[in-house]
Order: sequence, then structure tokens, then C-alpha cells
Amino acid sequence: MNATTEGRANMALISAIVAVATIGGLLFGYDSGAVNGTQPGLVTAFALDEGGLGFTVGSLLIGCFVGAFFAGTLADAMGRRNVMRIAAVLFLVGALIQGLTADHAVFVFARIMGGMAVGAASVLSPAYISEVAPANIRGRMTTVQQIMIITGLTAAFLVNYFLAAAAGESTSDFWLGIAAWRWMYLMQAVPAAVFLVALFFIPESPRYLVSKGRHDEAGGVLASLFGAAVAEAKLREIRDSFAADHRPQLRDVLAPQGSKGFLGIRPIVWVGIMLAVFQQLVGINVIFYYGATLWQLAGFTESDSLLINIVSGAVSIAACLVTIAVIDRIGRKPLLLIGSAGMAATLFVMVYAFSQGTLDAAGNLQLSTGMGTVAVVAANLYVIFFNVSWGPVMWVMLGEMFPNQIRGSALAVAGFFQWFANYLVAQTFPAMASGIGLAASYTFYAVCAVISFFLVKAFVHETKGIELEDMKG
Repeated sequence: MNATTEGRANMALISAIVAVATIGGLLFGYDSGAVNGTQPGLVTAFALDEGGLGFTVGSLLIGCFVGAFFAGTLADAMGRRNVMRIAAVLFLVGALIQGLTADHAVFVFARIMGGMAVGAASVLSPAYISEVAPANIRGRMTTVQQIMIITGLTAAFLVNYFLAAAAGESTSDFWLGIAAWRWMYLMQAVPAAVFLVALFFIPESPRYLVSKGRHDEAGGVLASLFGAAVAEAKLREIRDSFAADHRPQLRDVLAPQGSKGFLGIRPIVWVGIMLAVFQQLVGINVIFYYGATLWQLAGFTESDSLLINIVSGAVSIAACLVTIAVIDRIGRKPLLLIGSAGMAATLFVMVYAFSQGTLDAAGNLQLSTGMGTVAVVAANLYVIFFNVSWGPVMWVMLGEMFPNQIRGSALAVAGFFQWFANYLVAQTFPAMASGIGLAASYTFYAVCAVISFFLVKAFVHETKGIELEDMKG
């Protein structure tokens, strides 16, 4: 589609689709952030030790990498919209069970259930948006997903803060005699129900419809998006981008016979895996999952720690708005490079601040007022760099960088590795913080940020403005 064609796009419909699809991102963020203020309640209710708390927090991520993997292949079989409906049901049921059960095993099962929904939404929402948005604004539209993720995280932080404040503390009883920390999970049921209902009012992806041979339906969706004159030509382009001999399947990620591929996998899939894994190895979710615990380790009170989380969330949203303004102008790769450099610098400042602390009698890190301020400022600058770059841009690229034939399968593989890396980081942080300390832990994340700069420089190719039918793989 040329610029003239893109200018005729039905922006009202596209905006509505983006608004609905990104509710999945909001739930992704809320479910990921809700645990941040519930950890004292989890420890008390289920008598958890350090390892048990790490597993309980990380169990969401077990579901995430399972959900991300199967969502991609299921989306090729059932459609993007239908799989998102399943995710909405899992969000809803998982939230209710987590908020009500008194059994730890049932809680973990519900958390894994919610994680499957998070994993599915994380890969399908950006892919679905990229498949309906014009190429010249695709980056901006897909970046809305990251804003909604951060909005969900911030909403969870706000809900956690006010519930804990209203109840006195997170472990105190609140409405209906239910502890405040349980309401932190139950509140997620409201947006989950809205997501489920709204998904019945948006169309299926035209590229999925073409892959199933439902060309008339695909043409109808394209006509509603871009007008009848454009729909016919676009339909031909999409049909030509799919293999003639078979429909999309998981083995499409394998390198074609006679072509180069490390371990038999297409190079473009390895680039997706690299982006997915290093987005986590820079340690961003340590702040999102363990922010309250992290700042308490650094000497702040529970109330102050929850307020710092809220500030971090607000800063993240502002950073994503900057991304929306520039991503379709300067491109994806420059933003990734800027982000890697900025994250490395700010992480090393945090390492310095933590290295200046002392340990109290219980072995907890104590920072001076000055070093505490340095740590908080550096952490928020780090969050800004992440959310201007790797936060939204990784999801934008995964949603658009793969050819139509392999998009669902490549998303399944990259999504699996993204969430598996996320799980490893979340699972290991409590032990790392108590074992080698915060300074050494953050040195690891800083080094990963440095490595990510050179990997992007060497292997990532720009996708700005390129039609999905022209992606090479």
C-alpha cells in the first residue's frame, strides 16, 4: 500500500480494534504487577520461605511461556480473535481463584492459568494489531500495547497502594472480611470481563482468513479497513505471500532446504529469539515484579516502596508516549541502540549506589539518604530508557518482522523464549539478592544491556514502513 492508500484507512475502526486488542496488554501488565504488593500476604497465608515465594511469584511465568508458545500455533489454527477470547476467560477465572482460594496448590494453578493468558495476549495483541494497521503507522499503533501494559502495571501499583492504605496494611482484612492483598487479585476480574465482551465486536485478522482460504471474508475485512478499491489489490498481495503448497505450521520456522540456518532454524527466527531474551536479561521485571521488595531491601518503608512503584509506572507511560511520537520516524533499530546504551549506563549507576550500602543486623541493605536518592533516580531513568526502546519496540518487531507464512510459528518460538527468560530472571532474583547482593545482581543485568547493544547493531534490520507482505525471512 502506498501513502495515498494508507491515508484512506478507516482510522475509527483501526483505533477501535487497537483499543480492544490492547486490553489484553492492560491485563498482561496488571497480572504481572499485582503480585508486587501481595508478597507479605502470600508469605503469611501460605507459610512460604524465600524459595517458595520465588516459585509462587514465578509460577505466573510458567504459564506465560506455555501460553505464548501455544498461542502462536493456535492462532494459525483457530484465529487471532478466538485465541484472545480464550485468554480473556483464563484472565477472568484465574483472577477470581487467586483472590479467593486458601490452598497454595490451587493458587499456583490459578496463577499458571493467568500466566497462560498473559503469554497469549503478549504475542497475539501486537501481531493482530500489525496485521490490521497501515505500514506507515504500524509502529505507533503497536506501541499502544506497551502503554497498556504499563498502564496495567501502574493500575496494579495504585490498587495495591490504596487497598493496603485503606486496610492499614496488605495483610489486614478489608471488604467482606477478605484480606486486602486478595482484593489486589480480585480487582483484575473487571477489565478481564470487559476484554471478553469487547472481543465479540472486532473482526478477525484478514491475513489469518487468507491463510485459511476464506478470501471473501478477508476481502470484506480489508474493505472495511481500507476501502473496496484497495481491498482487492491488498488481498492479492496477501495471498501471494503465503506458500502455495501448505498452510502455516510450526515447522515453517526451520530453514528451507539449501539455505543457511543455525541449528536448522531460520536466521530471522534467531533474531526474534535474541530480542525476546535480552529484553528480559536487562532485568526490567525485577523492578516490576519485586519493586516493593527491592526498595525495602534498599532501606525504604513498605508505603514509600509502593509509591516509588507508582512513580515508575507513570514515568514508563510518559516514555512510551515519546516512542509513539518517534518510532515511525526514526525507526526501530535506532531506538533499540539508544535504549541499550541508556540502560547500561543507568544500571551501572544503580550498581554503584547499592555498593555503597551497609548491612544491618538482619542482613538487609541500608542506604544513606543520598545513595537512596541516587538509586531511585537511576532506576527511573533506566525505566525511561527501557520504555522508550526495548519495552515497546521488541513487541513491535515481533509482531511485524516475520513473513506472513511463519508469523504465528515464529511468534510461538520467540514468545516461549521471552517468557522462559522472564521466568528465570524472576525465579533467581530473590536468591541472587540475598546471596551475592543487589550490586552484583545488577552488574549482571548491566552487562547484558551492553551485550544487547552489539547484538542489535550486528543482527537487527530496520522494519520501519515495510509492508508485512514484503518482510524477508
